[in-house]
Amino acid sequence: MAFFAAYRYHGCITDQHVDTVALEADHHRHAEIENAIRDLKYGVGLNHLPSERFPANAAWLAVQIMAHNLARWMARIGLGEQPVTTKTLRRRFFSLARRITRKARRLILHLPQDWPWQNQFSSALARLSALPLHS
Repeated sequence: MAFFAAYRYHGCITDQHVDTVALEADHHRHAEIENAIRDLKYGVGLNHLPSERFPANAAWLAVQIMAHNLARWMARIGLGEQPVTTKTLRRRFFSLARRITRKARRLILHLPQDWPWQNQFSSALARLSALPLHS
């Protein structure tokens, strides 16, 4: 039998003069930022910059930030999930071996059989395809 299985208690010492709810909200925002930084380092490869030249590293950083934001957008809107790491998205969806064929002027996506995330991927593709296009 586990005591306090549904609750976790954390002590907090601060010099801020705010109520507990505001302090907890600030703590959660800080944790989300730390998760984003960790995801940028290990999910899209920002733990090491590829060049000794500043312009090349600046371009690398810009492309990686865009990739990270697109992955977050896809997870939130397409999958409707809580934040998933970019590494998990890449392993489940982006690096999947698939084949695209054309039949009767339509593109057909062939996914592997017995793939555990096939329903999740199909529903995400339908949600993202249903988004209105704005110019």
